[in-house]
Amino acid sequence: MTTLQTATSQLQASLPVFELYIVVFVAAAVICFASIFRTKQINQHDTRNGLIALLATSGAWALLQVAYLIAPTPDLKYVFYLVGLVVGLATVGPWLYFCSAYTGRSLHHNTTYQQVAVGVYLGIVAVKLTNPIHGLYFTSMMVDQPFTHLMINHGILHWLAMGVAYGLAVVGIFMLFELFTQVDYDTRPFVALIGLTALPVILDILGAISNSFVNIGYSALGVAVFAVGVLFIYTDRFGTIQLAGQYDDPVIVLDDDDEIRDFNRSAARLFPALEGRLDEPLAEVCPELAATTRNREVYQYTNCDETQYFRPTRNSFSANNVQLGLLLVLSDVTDEERYRRRLEAQNDRLEQFTGMVSHDLRNPLNVAQGNSEIIYELLDATKTDDGYEPLSDETLDTVVTSAKTLSNTLDRMERLIDDLLVLARQGQAIDSREVVSLAAIVENCWEMVDHKNAALVVDDDLTFAVDPDRLQQLFENLFRNAIEHGGDDVTIRVGALENNGFYVEDDGPGIPEEKREAVFDSGFTTNRDGTGFGLAIVKEIVEAHGWTVSVADSDEGGARFEVTDIETKHSDE
Repeated sequence: MTTLQTATSQLQASLPVFELYIVVFVAAAVICFASIFRTKQINQHDTRNGLIALLATSGAWALLQVAYLIAPTPDLKYVFYLVGLVVGLATVGPWLYFCSAYTGRSLHHNTTYQQVAVGVYLGIVAVKLTNPIHGLYFTSMMVDQPFTHLMINHGILHWLAMGVAYGLAVVGIFMLFELFTQVDYDTRPFVALIGLTALPVILDILGAISNSFVNIGYSALGVAVFAVGVLFIYTDRFGTIQLAGQYDDPVIVLDDDDEIRDFNRSAARLFPALEGRLDEPLAEVCPELAATTRNREVYQYTNCDETQYFRPTRNSFSANNVQLGLLLVLSDVTDEERYRRRLEAQNDRLEQFTGMVSHDLRNPLNVAQGNSEIIYELLDATKTDDGYEPLSDETLDTVVTSAKTLSNTLDRMERLIDDLLVLARQGQAIDSREVVSLAAIVENCWEMVDHKNAALVVDDDLTFAVDPDRLQQLFENLFRNAIEHGGDDVTIRVGALENNGFYVEDDGPGIPEEKREAVFDSGFTTNRDGTGFGLAIVKEIVEAHGWTVSVADSDEGGARFEVTDIETKHSDE
């Protein structure tokens, strides 16, 4: 009688635990399958499919665990547990697929990875299904604690397979946490969900070392909790974090009122003002960006000496047909914009060049044509049937004068063409630079100029990176300009400015203040024999380097040209 009472007491005590296991795993299965219908609110196709597969396999695994627990015979329990192992291992694939898709990677589309994953899965499944033959994966026996069930004792092959499975699962978790670090949004709820997903690992360990827990796979419970959190509680945050974190470009998430809801790290680096300004209007935090976005213009960002260009685009995003906000993506179009601006500048120079050719060559061409016609008409008037009559002294003088004018005009046209070609070349972008010495290149340029009795004084030296050929053209033109206007005995001084550049000055008559802006215009000259392109070439060279040129008075009253905005280093540093 005592033995029967004891057995009865143990059975009554075990029933609540048994029922708890059944309820928990049935609930996990129901939650997983019910959550599949909620996944339609996820717009991203691969993310949705990965989560559906994860929920389906986890729900099936939970049902197989229930079948294993309630099966009436040890053989059926054995079969359901074995099938559960196969299905449980299959959850790793959808988990990695989901993590890769959600974090914006393309690993889940890699054919090699897919083939390796299927191969590893089939190999482990083969080991599991042949366990009744070799018994190396697990052994089993009926026990009464914590209730009557088929107790599983796992072997070394099981733990090796579990190590592979959990290692791959950790890879997925790493993908998620890496995404979380890229956004400024509050990701703590999702960190907690990921933690809960991994919590069943503790139950797995307890099941292996303690008789108070059934040695059964508990991971389906963690997936159920994750599904509830993602699909029923934090749906909008789930989508927001994915959108903000999967872009390498700067991304700012806005609501319908243009208030900042989230941004990724790239946006924070570009716009430090975003830090700590969530739920504030973009127009107040980054007014220039907001204005650029409204006007659909390219946003120009300058950091130190580097300028980048971004094209802002606004895309609405929603979940379950409910508008959640706007995604402001700043695509880096620096290369395209630089090319476009360079092309525009070249077109402008081409148009300017065309205008100068037609304008500056027309007058000397007309003069040349006029004198050619004079010579032709005079010579034609002397033509007879027997040849040409001797020219009179008056006619001969006219022919000689016209011929000289024609020759001088053709020489001027040649100089104009040469200067125009130089002007066209000097304005082109500079691809490479060399570090040169100001004093050395000035001395070299001086030797290339017919300086007559003029004197050169180099006050001090500095080094800077330039296109040497163009810089030489700059100094030669400035020297010729000084000699042309200052006389054969002019003194020219060259030296470094205190901050970031150099100067070239002379003791000639100087340039009137009202003409200082015009001297850089193409064709402007006060010399009847000049082409007017010398200083225009200087300006083109300066601007091609990214510098600035200006005109002032020298201490002796002459002209002083200052070239600034140069990254320089004094030679004595």
